[in-house]
Amino acid sequence: MEIIERPTDTILTLTPAAADKIRELLAEETEGESMVLRVAIQGGGCSGFQYGLGFDMGAAGGDLEFTLEGVPVVVDPFSAPYLQGATIDFLNSISESGFKIDNPNAVSSCGCGHSFQVEEGEEMPEGTHVGGCGSGCSH
Repeated sequence: MEIIERPTDTILTLTPAAADKIRELLAEETEGESMVLRVAIQGGGCSGFQYGLGFDMGAAGGDLEFTLEGVPVVVDPFSAPYLQGATIDFLNSISESGFKIDNPNAVSSCGCGHSFQVEEGEEMPEGTHVGGCGSGCSH
């Protein structure tokens, strides 16, 4: 397991608003059930990949671990290249509410912003299928 300490070495960043919301949600978790934020990409969604944000007990073998804005974060080695340079924000306005990921690796994304596509020729995970827009998109 590689632990990254300096912000310049991190794969992604959290805005202060996202970090505040994540700390708030972590505090609501049952003691001992969730200790880290897991950020991942998964095959599926209307554009090819979709983001996965969730809480986990800790890192698994091979995960990258780092702390962003005081939040412990883990990223699996498959997801890391696709998340390089991404920023996780939390929006809470009249028009939008929820987490938003700004990913410079995405060449296109679904209107809902929950799924994305990468450059032509990038290998997609086994079992990945691309559905039509509207599948998995909800506000």
